[in-house]
Amino acid sequence: MLIAQRPLVVRCYPHKIVPEIETARLRLRMFIPDDLDELLLVFGDPEVMKYLGIEAGTILSREETKLVLQKMIEFWVRNGFGRWAVINKEDNKLIGLCGFRLLEDALELVYALAKPYWGRGFATEAARASLRFGFEELNYDRIVAITRHANAGSRRVMRKLLMTYEQDVNHYGVDGVRYVATRDQIQPDGSTYILYRD
Repeated sequence: MLIAQRPLVVRCYPHKIVPEIETARLRLRMFIPDDLDELLLVFGDPEVMKYLGIEAGTILSREETKLVLQKMIEFWVRNGFGRWAVINKEDNKLIGLCGFRLLEDALELVYALAKPYWGRGFATEAARASLRFGFEELNYDRIVAITRHANAGSRRVMRKLLMTYEQDVNHYGVDGVRYVATRDQIQPDGSTYILYRD
């Protein structure tokens, strides 16, 4: 359901206002430079990185994570969408990221959570809200998600989102599977979705 319960609190960057989303347990907001230490808990964990990146299992250093963080902020400023910081409302901690990047001619849904938050439905909750934003605010008709064949957890999230297997793919030399969600197929399901924007 869409409810506007409080004034919008947004992160402002040059000529851009970044919308935030609230779900039942999460808040999706713009990344800020101060997120570096918590983001390092994601990118610095070999189990989280097991299926991520071109070199699977390669953890990122603090400096590499800082560069990724900067690029995610710049992507929002350039494109008006991107990856949000996923905040657990219970303790106000950053637990991962979720949102979009561009993949050739497609909008790609991406998500990654710190290991202590696996298996609790957080990735599905954040990704469901992101898909709704992609269809309703960005006006995409289809959104894809890609993972390695062996990433059973990510594939499980895609199926929970009612995304359907489309084909095996190879991107940047990495073999994987592509799932797709379409605007007609994915409809709001009544779960909490509060969009704060200008």
